[in-house]
Amino acid sequence: MKSTLIEHVNIVTPDGILENGWMLLQDGNIAQIGAAGPARQQLEVDPSAAPDLERIDGEGGYALPGFIDIHVHGGYGHDFMDADRDELNVITRFHSSHGTTTMLATTVTAPKSGIDNVLERVSRYRSEPMPYAQLAGVHLEGPFISAKWPGAQNSSHISAPNLDWLDEWVNKYPGLIKMQTLAPETDGALPYIAALKANGIVAACGHTDALYEQLEAAVEQGLSHAVHTFNAMRPLHHREPGTVGGVLTDDRITAEVIADGHHVHPVGIGLIAKMKGAANTVLITDAISAVGLGDGPYELGGLAVIVQDGVARLADGSSLAGSTLTMIGALQFAVRRVGIPLEQASRMASGNPARVIGIDDVTGSLTAGKQADVLLLDRQLELKQVWVHGRKLG
Repeated sequence: MKSTLIEHVNIVTPDGILENGWMLLQDGNIAQIGAAGPARQQLEVDPSAAPDLERIDGEGGYALPGFIDIHVHGGYGHDFMDADRDELNVITRFHSSHGTTTMLATTVTAPKSGIDNVLERVSRYRSEPMPYAQLAGVHLEGPFISAKWPGAQNSSHISAPNLDWLDEWVNKYPGLIKMQTLAPETDGALPYIAALKANGIVAACGHTDALYEQLEAAVEQGLSHAVHTFNAMRPLHHREPGTVGGVLTDDRITAEVIADGHHVHPVGIGLIAKMKGAANTVLITDAISAVGLGDGPYELGGLAVIVQDGVARLADGSSLAGSTLTMIGALQFAVRRVGIPLEQASRMASGNPARVIGIDDVTGSLTAGKQADVLLLDRQLELKQVWVHGRKLG
């Protein structure tokens, strides 16, 4: 694998932005990071002794850790619910071209057989080298959700939490399921949440009508995450804080947000970031198969979807239906429209989701020794180059 030296770049690190820095990528990892100038650490590699070294001039732009999208349903015409290997390559290639280097294949509410098929296909895909964005596992969104808040989920497939299903899944596919979204107020949800935690799976609330006390009871059992905050959940009321009130005020919960300006107003995104802080806010796309393809008719979980002016809605107009957002778009919106500092937005798009699903020891930040999942942006935050595990894409 060719070594790469990225120079003249502002590096977004866990400790802040390292100005006029350089980064050496070797053998798939970040070998060294430093900054130019006699008072700073100097590059210890002699380029003349490494003829395979590729030098990249960052031209005063930014180096960021690759984005980690833990809630994404598909892309460029394909859905994780039925994608084969070639189609998984299309999805992961598309999202990697927009800065995502790791992602969770996210399901919709479906019959158990449909969920089984996703787990089997993703498990096989992960057993061989993945050429583009890496599938770190699966996020089961449903089917144990509230019929009152289905959003764009197919309510005909909603079912009660089933511990036998979970036992089967974790025994057949150990470590594959990273997260499951459910309604914590449903019958059987609390023991199911405890079982998720016991199996190292993130229990997330979403598509839920939970009262504040019900949400807090779920947190006591191990629930620790909220999907697409504000959307498809009981809202905040001054006499009943509801799901949203619990998500915003309980520091044990990390909160996702779809930063596209359609799902949540910029002020609402800023409120989440302020209430949850830099450490507990996660940018996601919730992207569906339509992303990258433009307006027109699509489908999500067997439901007809229309995309118009980049906004996806169920054809009957009853609900937003995922998004056509990319992770670079989410970061740019968070910085440009919401006013979130770049280093905080980067943490929301990379470091926080890595921590949520337990891969922050490998990726999610630009630190020597970690996997070389790196993005190069110009000064206007436009994406210029992507490296996945040290491999230059595009």
